[in-house]
Amino acid sequence: MKIGYARVSTSDQNYDLQLEALEKYGCTHIYKEKISGKSLDRPELSKLLHHLRKGDEVIVWKLDRLGRSIKDLIEIVSLFEKNGVNFVSLNDNIDTTTAVGRFTFNLFAALSQFEREIIRERTKAGLSAAKARGRHGGRPKGLTPEKKEIALTACDLHNTGKYSVAEISKRLKLPIATCYRYIRYIRDANTV
Repeated sequence: MKIGYARVSTSDQNYDLQLEALEKYGCTHIYKEKISGKSLDRPELSKLLHHLRKGDEVIVWKLDRLGRSIKDLIEIVSLFEKNGVNFVSLNDNIDTTTAVGRFTFNLFAALSQFEREIIRERTKAGLSAAKARGRHGGRPKGLTPEKKEIALTACDLHNTGKYSVAEISKRLKLPIATCYRYIRYIRDANTV
């Protein structure tokens, strides 16, 4: 059975181009979804995956309709392969029923792995070089002078016992979590 999957990211986009191509290819059933490709919670894709049987063929208009990252695509297509399901991407000329299609997809997978390893090596090298120069990663410790002044005010107000943290937060126009963090910061600094 030829099963299509069409996805658009926003409600103002439409499926017309995808549906036309999938129908022309001979899809007997098409799962349609209006959701970002970044989302891992895609109900229609889940239904598609649940209903697949050995020998089925999943067709998409373009690879990016199935997944946003190569990693996600590789996982999904590997699942197809494991279950005896073929995969076709119409505009990317990928058809896993052919040797060339499988080779092309596996080449994408290998390039993706290579890219991840290069990024990892560059990151390690950059961190080592920065450390050798005396720099350390992460957020700078402490507060800026302006924020420290606000934190002192918040702590002083809290220490009077007249104001709750929620009232101080409202008064200083701070998120309540930030207000708690500032008060704790000043108290910790004074106990050291």
